[in-house]
Amino acid sequence: MNATALVCHDGPRVELCDVELPEPGPGHIVIRTLASGISPGTELALMQQKITWGPFPLCTGYQAVGVVEDVGAQATGYVAGQRVYYRDNAAMHLPGGPAVSCVSGTHASRAVVDPQRTHGLAVLPDGVDVAAASLYALPAVGLNGVDMANPRMGQTVVVHGVGLVGLGVVAACAHRGCRVIAIDLDSHRLDVARALGADELVNGREVDARQRLRELAPNMADVVFECTGSPACLDPAIAMCRTHGTFVWQGNYGEQPVSLKFLGAHNRRLTMYFPCDDGLAPCRAAVLKNMARGVLPWHETITHELEPSDAAPLLNRMLAGEGGDVLGAVVHWSA
Repeated sequence: MNATALVCHDGPRVELCDVELPEPGPGHIVIRTLASGISPGTELALMQQKITWGPFPLCTGYQAVGVVEDVGAQATGYVAGQRVYYRDNAAMHLPGGPAVSCVSGTHASRAVVDPQRTHGLAVLPDGVDVAAASLYALPAVGLNGVDMANPRMGQTVVVHGVGLVGLGVVAACAHRGCRVIAIDLDSHRLDVARALGADELVNGREVDARQRLRELAPNMADVVFECTGSPACLDPAIAMCRTHGTFVWQGNYGEQPVSLKFLGAHNRRLTMYFPCDDGLAPCRAAVLKNMARGVLPWHETITHELEPSDAAPLLNRMLAGEGGDVLGAVVHWSA
């Protein structure tokens, strides 16, 4: 089955390539992609081999929305024409060439999906904006961490780094009635955090973030979500917790060992949580329901909407360290 895909070669460099997908089996569903969302942190880490899920060449992307084209005889619960969201693509290879590692391969014009997998697919709720929905996994990741840490109404929460995952945390904590303090180095991201429910904004380029937090919350934060994925941010974020507070390793810190100042956490007697993935079906369904109802205005996060031919240059610019203007990026594959 023919398709086009964004393929990352060793270098790394990304190209829009023709690819071949496996012929679907009786348990598969074939999807025509409408839009796929770019996850800047995880996808760049995969391309740069900070995280390794498979060898080059790679097709990244783990969140997309599409239309069901074909349903295998043994695949139940879906019909052609339904709009779905999904996190997987079975396999692909370059024509006459090597296999492409699908990690998870949703940046492609088509997908062949096993609906029984935990990262399979589900029906898209009515009324959801397709572009916003294609970025659904990131707020689900944030919601999963919030559900694990369980911040309570009225508690002071710090979200340290408001990229897409951090913004998902901001929204989820705001929905719980927490007092949310968003910290970042980028003024636009902080503006989006405000739109998603942050009560206080702290720009670390302009002020000493810890000192400003002490002014806002003299006892410091009940819960700190460290969302940057940068090991260098761990100790400063831990120092923002109150005694007997909670610290959430919400970012992905890669495969290499990380270190922290033991006494910073020890003397505060902290509880720590280590969320992983997006909470699976319940979290995905919750954030898409909130998008459909207008409770989660996730379209506020979108900075770039691209045709596939423009997506490879953008990803290459991001790989070169020139993507500071990119927050939410959506690739539109078909109407």
